[in-house]
Amino acid sequence: MSEHAFAVLRHLSDGRFHSGEDIAQALGCSRTLVWQAVHAIESELGLTVFSVRGQGYKLAQPFSWLDVAAVRAGLDEAAAETFTLAVAERTDSTNSQLMARAGNGGLHGLVLACELQTAGRGRLGRRWQARLGAGLTFSLLWRFNRGMAELAGLSLAVGVALARALRSLGAPVQLKWPNDVLLDGRKLAGILIELSGDALGPAAVVVGIGVNVADPGEVDQPIATLEQAGIAPERNRVLAALLNELERVLTDFDRHGFAPLREEWWRLSAHQGAAVRLGFSHGEPVDGIACGVADNGALQLETAQGLRTFHIGEVSLRERR
Repeated sequence: MSEHAFAVLRHLSDGRFHSGEDIAQALGCSRTLVWQAVHAIESELGLTVFSVRGQGYKLAQPFSWLDVAAVRAGLDEAAAETFTLAVAERTDSTNSQLMARAGNGGLHGLVLACELQTAGRGRLGRRWQARLGAGLTFSLLWRFNRGMAELAGLSLAVGVALARALRSLGAPVQLKWPNDVLLDGRKLAGILIELSGDALGPAAVVVGIGVNVADPGEVDQPIATLEQAGIAPERNRVLAALLNELERVLTDFDRHGFAPLREEWWRLSAHQGAAVRLGFSHGEPVDGIACGVADNGALQLETAQGLRTFHIGEVSLRERR
């Protein structure tokens, strides 16, 4: 990609026309390099740029950039003291970057948000992708006094934090076991938890979160966006709201585990009493009625063989029609 692509994009992201000459002067480069950068913005980033003789270049869909100061302005006192924020224009994966730091003295509460991931990952190895400016993708590093063996239910606890924050913004979201946030039955946000440490503690956890703010472009599953729901909050405000709730939930989880959040999670569940099917990477699927979650976050299913409990792993849940 042209080394000037992001610099040019910052000039265009306000949605107004900018002449190639003005952009070139501001960046100290030639108009040819500006033209090459615009070509890269369209061909490699998938964004549409209008080019009009006598007016210059204009981005078809303007967006605001993630900004550390803007996010920090929306944090409450506890979150501001806990989190250290960084924003990258482009990286392979925010989770991968923080996992590398987890074992190398990375700060507790370090948050890395990114405008563009080239190798973003979701659960079960799925790719997480979003058009530049349309999504909110970030990871945070949290060091627990608890050992890895006591972190069962963490992804559900994170789901509660996301649901609280998104509902406060006006999105009536629900939760899907074990780590999706749904809006109108479609995926609005996802969670990826990665751990390192000892079974008995302490443990370092990287929590990766992706939220669809606007249309992310072509994806391989039904998705929802905040924009489609009639909510158009600025991404820095969304990130601040999420971090405020994450600080509260993760602090409580370190002290008490998932059990105190169990009933709240179930009230937010999209599948209360629903007929569902669990699929596995190996073995036959299991049908049953979703009837709750255990203190460790395991899904409780009433099946033809009686009540069964299923733990998070290579499991996918679908509602039966």
